[in-house]
Amino acid sequence: MTLWLAVALGGAFGSVARYAAARAIIATVGPSAWATLFVNVTGSLLLGFVAGATELRPQTSAVLRTGITAGVLGGYTTFSTYMYESARLLETGSAFWASANLLGSLALGLAAMFAGLALGRALA
Repeated sequence: MTLWLAVALGGAFGSVARYAAARAIIATVGPSAWATLFVNVTGSLLLGFVAGATELRPQTSAVLRTGITAGVLGGYTTFSTYMYESARLLETGSAFWASANLLGSLALGLAAMFAGLALGRALA
């Protein structure tokens, strides 16, 4: 039950953090896929960091790790919005921007994950 509570509370926090980050990006650059790209890339970086920092530490609390990874970062990042924005770009005839969004998010997210893993492992 404790794991479920950690995920639920973490998810609530992550969702609010995502909304706040997206609003800040939209206020800066206007409505676009940039907000989703930002939260997904920073979420990948943070997930990589947490995973890298805790993977070789058996003393790390499973409740804490799961609350952060599945809860906070699961609530913070968003695959469905990424897909929706890509679909909308395709529907409006912006195949170039849809492709840039899909491939750019994938490449940047993967690079951020590797950077986070490396940083977390280096500091562990």
